[in-house]
Amino acid sequence: MTDLRDVRAEQRFEQGFVDPEGQVRAVFADYAVQGDTRVILHVEADPALRGSGAAGKFMQALADHARVEKLKLAPRCSYAVAWLKRHPEYDDVVA
Repeated sequence: MTDLRDVRAEQRFEQGFVDPEGQVRAVFADYAVQGDTRVILHVEADPALRGSGAAGKFMQALADHARVEKLKLAPRCSYAVAWLKRHPEYDDVVA
């Protein structure tokens, strides 16, 4: 696993995870900026990572990042909405 990165030029958060074959693959979230809020438009895991829990680990890293950076997350992607609903411990970062 690699650290979460905010690729601001592309308005995308990214994190790498190792797939079953040992290759580093990405999970990412595209976002829009609204002040200190990041509107999460789309979350996607590389197909080789699906079912591995990588997307959930990514969302946890993203929520932790938002907390540290004093950002709010406004989920629009159905996966991000569902994940944040299942994790009320991150309600403080939800816009």
